[in-house]
Amino acid sequence: MNILFLDQSGKLGGAELSLLDLAIFYQQNALVGLFADGTFRQQLEQYKIPVEVLTQKSINISKDSNLIQGLSSSFSLIPLLVNIIKLAQNYDLIYANTQKAFVMGAIASFLSHRPLVYHLRDIISDEHFSAANQRIITTLANQFASLVIANSQATQRSFIEAGGRPELTTVVYNGFEVKHYQSHPLGRNRRRKELGLEQQFVIGHFSRLSPWKGQHILLEALAHCPDNITAIFVGDALFGEQEYVKQLHQKVAELGLEKRVKFLGFQSDVVSFMNACDLIAHTSTAPEPFGRVIIEAMLCQRPVIATAAGGVIELVKEGKTGWLVEPGNVQQLTEAIINCWQNPQLATQVAQQAQQEACERFQLNRIQQQIDRLLHQVLSEKG
Repeated sequence: MNILFLDQSGKLGGAELSLLDLAIFYQQNALVGLFADGTFRQQLEQYKIPVEVLTQKSINISKDSNLIQGLSSSFSLIPLLVNIIKLAQNYDLIYANTQKAFVMGAIASFLSHRPLVYHLRDIISDEHFSAANQRIITTLANQFASLVIANSQATQRSFIEAGGRPELTTVVYNGFEVKHYQSHPLGRNRRRKELGLEQQFVIGHFSRLSPWKGQHILLEALAHCPDNITAIFVGDALFGEQEYVKQLHQKVAELGLEKRVKFLGFQSDVVSFMNACDLIAHTSTAPEPFGRVIIEAMLCQRPVIATAAGGVIELVKEGKTGWLVEPGNVQQLTEAIINCWQNPQLATQVAQQAQQEACERFQLNRIQQQIDRLLHQVLSEKG
């Protein structure tokens, strides 16, 4: 089976990391077509996975675009579409990993007579998509997709509620290479020393810097915590969100947290920074489709506090594998942080239980095999 993967981004985000894991499984039997160049291409090349940047032209369709904007931009992308159609002739199916890739892949699927699989990694709702984009996604999926893989039950439910055909969908959680997250105490101590945080209780926040990821919520909670509780933010702004970064730095100054907050930017070695933390906070203000960082924290045996919305509810068992708080609720988050700080033995027990469950539920090879069976089923049904 030969697969043409499509992804709109050249940068490494959660969707791209999950695609990387899947592409590694197929190696030379796949080509990853990107709509932009960047670190994702470099990462694919390091694993010797065939990759091609299909266009140098930016795609001016955002999640809040209206129908007219979407159509006008689509016309300008005809050369990209032609390129995809030509490539598709050499592959058994098209696998769209992101929304813009799906729109182009749907048209290419129809014209190249290749089955289309859409890996839906977003909750289709007003918080994330314009009404026009919601209609485009469900209409194209209903007409052209042979399979829609949802990364959580919450994502699947949103697709169906938006008008997607239920029989098209199945849920497959993201997989993780468990051994990659094994903790090394020496590495933890070295990293804490490098950060100058040996004597601090360290909260880690791992996400791109974006308003809906809720970094400002953690800052507000931190202001109500004891002075020896500090926070590190690993991640950078994407998609034109630099203004939010300025607002975060302003909030740090307003709250007097300059000595208790570190912005570390993008880091490729996320595991060592997670291992350096005493607690991982997930603070998204809107429902999260999955919550990759939550599973990574669990695999690193770090206690987790997460917002109870979207796919997160499927990952965290309150008080057993982590703690859940209402999105945007600063008081609940503050209380959960202080509880974890005051009860280190309980936090350790919860983290150990979380690691055990994460290893069992999200083992990468099992997830890869599950997707492979689904793709073979698509091909067999298409005959």
